[in-house]
Amino acid sequence: MIGCDCMAEQNEVERCGFLFVHDDVVKKVMEEMPEESVLYDLAELFKLFGDTTRIRILYALFEAELCVCDIAQLLSLSQTAVSHQLRLLKASKLVKSRRDGKTVFYSLADNHVHSIIGQGMEHVEE
Repeated sequence: MIGCDCMAEQNEVERCGFLFVHDDVVKKVMEEMPEESVLYDLAELFKLFGDTTRIRILYALFEAELCVCDIAQLLSLSQTAVSHQLRLLKASKLVKSRRDGKTVFYSLADNHVHSIIGQGMEHVEE
């Protein structure tokens, strides 16, 4: 029964000590809260960052514009695996491509993606 007492104590810590809603703050946040569909899209975007292979590809592209062969060699992956991940990243507008003859080069889509990767690295290296 000691375990049960600890759980109850832990639950008490997670709750307000008394019931009082700060209406002004709640109202302000509600007014600023994006539509549910926008929040869903944001969650889907962050899911893409939850895969180590995709993060490795994004970090490689953070450093330089690369073709599929370059990325496959750099990350010791098959070209098929790299192409599959690049399709997902491109569909989510995290990566863009440009053709030079028969070769397609990939890079981060814009400065926002560059900032996300850069700030993420700063955060984990603190």
